[in-house]
Amino acid sequence: MKNVKKENLPKKTCIACGRPFTWRKKWEKVWQEVKYCSDQCRKNSKKKAC
Repeated sequence: MKNVKKENLPKKTCIACGRPFTWRKKWEKVWQEVKYCSDQCRKNSKKKAC
């Protein structure tokens, strides 16, 4: 995704907090698997499930 403006990047909604988040370079190869906007949301989501 070279030379793509920030407003044109793909977006998803976090399943833990419901906030929208955009594509990041570090998620380039696993974008289809990304569900949470941050590590904090991922950790909090697992606490609620138990």
